[in-house]
Amino acid sequence: MSPVSADVVVVGAGLAGAATAWRLAGRGLAVAVVEAYAVGHRNGSSHGSSRIFRRTYADPFYVALTGRAAESWRELETDSGTVLRRRTGGLDSGAGARPEELAGVLADAGVPHELLPVGEAGRRWPGMRFEGPVLHHPQAGVLDPDATVAACLRRAEEQGARVLTGTRVTRAAYPASGGVRLLADTGEELSAERVVIAAGAWLPELAGVFGIPVPPLVVTQQQVFHFRQREPGVDWPVFLHRGEAEVFGLPSGSDAGPEPAVKVAELGNGTPTTADTRSGVPDPVSQAAVTGFVNAWLPGLRAEPVAESTCLYTSTPDGDFVLDRHGPVVVVSPCSGHGAKFAPLIGEMAADLILGRGTPHPRFALHR
Repeated sequence: MSPVSADVVVVGAGLAGAATAWRLAGRGLAVAVVEAYAVGHRNGSSHGSSRIFRRTYADPFYVALTGRAAESWRELETDSGTVLRRRTGGLDSGAGARPEELAGVLADAGVPHELLPVGEAGRRWPGMRFEGPVLHHPQAGVLDPDATVAACLRRAEEQGARVLTGTRVTRAAYPASGGVRLLADTGEELSAERVVIAAGAWLPELAGVFGIPVPPLVVTQQQVFHFRQREPGVDWPVFLHRGEAEVFGLPSGSDAGPEPAVKVAELGNGTPTTADTRSGVPDPVSQAAVTGFVNAWLPGLRAEPVAESTCLYTSTPDGDFVLDRHGPVVVVSPCSGHGAKFAPLIGEMAADLILGRGTPHPRFALHR
């Protein structure tokens, strides 16, 4: 078996890895993508047909970053000829969401929004109940992770990239001559000038393989539940509610079958685990909490879940991402449960680090 040689090896073919491969191949580099499972597998964080794109952050840093991400999504959709997002509008409600403060942050950033009294919000979205003011911003919507990963890898391969599936990196070495040499569990050997680790929940283990210190990372199994709409023709917004319960919701896409449904889940409250030991069984306590919220606050949904699934969050203590370079290796972990919306932008930022065209943001540094 002859070694695979590339300018850059990308370890991991989820949203971050696929987007990085797309950017690097588009810049003329020889790229090899190594994925331990099949493309689109359900073992990590990048599967399914629906994730939230929104711009409502209390932190102006992330509000600005979502603006850049929106531009990157448009570029990816144009380049791939694939529609990857659908605009639905978004709602933030509940005392813990502090809608008035969020409105001020969006106003400072020039992001379109409305701060609605509870009665007006109820009239516009009769399938939902509210307490207090509600922030609406029309740029929010739903993105499709499965289609995004497929589009990025297709365009990367069309520009010369290789995608090796069923291949898990088990060893890494740094020859005196430079670059990185990798050994996979298949016996495959790979050599590259540089490597991108975009392995999601497998990062804690892979960081050890590469000898790279990373911030403390906690992997949790999260669960989501899908509820059928009482009126199939109604368009639902994405939403976050922070009150006695903290939940998010969005249209389910195809994840709940052909009939319209809404995906609802708790914000946080995941079960600590690892990428290779997660149970994949949704927590019944979480199901009861989410079902109770639907019954109390979402009368437009039938309060019996018709589908459920799990995914993994990889979280840093500060909720910020990891996006930094350590010698010839760039570590990419847009994590803490809010990275999907930034995928094509993360790919661009990682490619810049690989090419030495950018510096890591201090908030994303390995040593922070």
